Amino acid sequence: MSSRARALIAAFAACASLTSLAGCASATDVVATDKPGTYTVAASATGGRMAWARAHEQAVSEARDFCERRGMQSSVTTETVSGVQMMTEHASSVNFECHPKF
Repeated sequence: MSSRARALIAAFAACASLTSLAGCASATDVVATDKPGTYTVAASATGGRMAWARAHEQAVSEARDFCERRGMQSSVTTETVSGVQMMTEHASSVNFECHPKF
């Protein structure tokens, strides 16, 4: 096998392993809390150091979409995060309210 072919295979393997580390995020359904007008949604992500950022973005995005479907805008009131070590599941849970758009 030529050195160029070996380099190409090594590059492909490196890309494949990085892709597997990238992971993806998933979220729960939005649910109402005990406090009127306040909702909660949780998201989780795995793979790599930045999994917490994907979990956070997924949770905030779900909150934003929920309020926008009602013609309103979201306002996050609290966020709880867990999982800080690489290659573990990271999670974000946000409580939010929907407010009229100005």
